[in-house]
Amino acid sequence: MRTAILKGFLVIALVLAAGVSAPAHAEHRHGTTQYVITELGSLHGTSSAGSSINNLGWVAGVSNLPGDKVVRATLWRNGIPINLGTLGGPNSAVLWPVKNDRGIVVGVAETADLDPREELWSCSFFFPSGSTGHVCRGFVWRGGQMRPLPTLGGTHGFATGANDLGQVVGWAETSFEDPTCNLPQVLGFRAALWSARGHLVRELPPLTGDSASAATAINERGQVVGISGTCANAVGGFSARHAVLWENGKPIDIGNFGGVAWNTPMAINDEGMVVGFANSAEAVGDAFDYRAFVWTKPGGFRRLDAVSGDTRNQALGVNEEGQVVGLSRGPAGLRAFIWEDGVTVDLNTLVAPGYNGHLVFANDINDDDGVITGQAINAAGVAVTFVATPTERA
Repeated sequence: MRTAILKGFLVIALVLAAGVSAPAHAEHRHGTTQYVITELGSLHGTSSAGSSINNLGWVAGVSNLPGDKVVRATLWRNGIPINLGTLGGPNSAVLWPVKNDRGIVVGVAETADLDPREELWSCSFFFPSGSTGHVCRGFVWRGGQMRPLPTLGGTHGFATGANDLGQVVGWAETSFEDPTCNLPQVLGFRAALWSARGHLVRELPPLTGDSASAATAINERGQVVGISGTCANAVGGFSARHAVLWENGKPIDIGNFGGVAWNTPMAINDEGMVVGFANSAEAVGDAFDYRAFVWTKPGGFRRLDAVSGDTRNQALGVNEEGQVVGLSRGPAGLRAFIWEDGVTVDLNTLVAPGYNGHLVFANDINDDDGVITGQAINAAGVAVTFVATPTERA
């Protein structure tokens, strides 16, 4: 079995080859809801993962191309995969819960140009072949066309989320060298807010004392969440010393578990509920020792329990009902979870009879129907995009 890890803020596994048997399901949780699982086909029959699902049922994510060396941003409409292409380079991907209901998809894509500084930019941590030497930019896709988003004067960019107002967030390099960067990264970067037409609206500053920032999600009220820290490796680690919320362009520190790295919000709903993951207090430096969190203004920064028996977890998506999805990790490996009403449940235990795969992680849940997407290992051992549709238990 050959496995490629999408390294960075989301630590999610893309299993690229057959030969993995799906674990047997546990007993269903008592309750009235179960989930009917649909597997979505990928580009050219290769492995894939779903990152985002909106209220129209559009799923966006990533598919491997044959040979497992290149990935492409993929949009599933009515279950049919569409290759969104690139900006002229080898790779592209949709990696965060975008959730836009107005036909906008955002992500990252490589251009035909080579980076003159040969930096190890954020995108390379998510591509199976690592750094290709190509420039990587945030993109907006709409109406069949992919367009690059401008940077803050530097070479590279990265787009993560968009709301229905057409506001897009992510991060982009500045034209200035940052001494806190680890070589080969040279240029600093800041969180950015763009319009859907590709106009830079504003730079979102880091906390006082930090040099770098990155935005990971935005809600319909224009609240933005992300990270603040040092430049470091331009992805996670000490770049995420602080989890932050920007309101009216001003950052506030929303808290942590005592760790000094990897404090990363992943999603925010319209009620201002933020979910993500953060290092435990026991983590040494920027060693990755993640725990899921939920933050609200009244309740503050709180731990979100892993599935019983597991030790680590990441909250990756949230909807307007406050349902949270993500991944839980323990001795048996990774499994998708759903958290609601204060209880974390292995999503595999809620699957309707007849499905024989294993749900590895859940990356997003939509607002209207509570439909979930992520990645599963199917009965043939192939990593596939799944859609989990809630229904009343028979």
